[in-house]
Amino acid sequence: MLTLGPGRLRPGCACRAKVRHCARMPAAVQKILHTLLDLQAVDVRLHEVRARLAALPKKTAEVDARVAAAKAALEQSKASQLNTIKDRKKYELDVEQWKERVRKYRDQTSQIKTNEAYKALQHEVEMAEAEIAKAEDRLLEQMVNAEEYDRRVKTSEKDLKEVEDAARGQRAKIDAEKAAEEKEIAALEAERARAVADIPENLLDHYDRIVRKHNGIALAEVRNEKCGACGMIVRPHVIQEMRRAKGEDELFHCETCTRILYYIEADDSSVPASGPAQQSSASAAAHGEC
Repeated sequence: MLTLGPGRLRPGCACRAKVRHCARMPAAVQKILHTLLDLQAVDVRLHEVRARLAALPKKTAEVDARVAAAKAALEQSKASQLNTIKDRKKYELDVEQWKERVRKYRDQTSQIKTNEAYKALQHEVEMAEAEIAKAEDRLLEQMVNAEEYDRRVKTSEKDLKEVEDAARGQRAKIDAEKAAEEKEIAALEAERARAVADIPENLLDHYDRIVRKHNGIALAEVRNEKCGACGMIVRPHVIQEMRRAKGEDELFHCETCTRILYYIEADDSSVPASGPAQQSSASAAAHGEC
């Protein structure tokens, strides 16, 4: 009898079938189904591990992006700080230039001989002093800005250090995950090589074609007279033939999705009277062109 461990094996499940001989099921079919189910379980696990491995470069890129963003924020703060320093020097120079003009105008006062000329010179002095006041206001504003940008630079430097420290830990974790995934892939590939060694080449090619067509799932259980993968009804006479399993090298296929079918028939005598079965006893077979 083909017996699965606790619970039934579903398409895509990573558990492994535990098989015993069955008088109703030819040994050749039983063995090849067992091997194919084992192979499918390994392939599903390989797909999952490879997907996790393929996702690691994205994680690394996200870490690098956070570091790059922190560096860009620091550079922007430094650039703003530098522009403030340049503006402050410019306004300091403006103040000195206008003050120098005022001194020159006052020196010329003693040489003025008419009231009109004196008034004109005084007007120039007043205008120069007004420009001094404006330049000093702008200078004061830049001094306040300089303090703010100094604070921003220090904050950005602190943020960058924290991000870089975190990034080192995250990269180390990603590297460890990568090594673990690569190790698991190597082990699974070795396990797969052992599984395929017992599968005829033409059947393995057929299995691989179905896997490529159906996203890694080549075998499907018949449940409620339907293909457990695509949900299409399996004809009653096909189910009867699967139960009889007369051929020694015949495999059943779903007429719609072409997956290899296996059938698990519950043994009522194995079901405890107190409730649902704790272990499924089943008969399985398959049929079709390989």
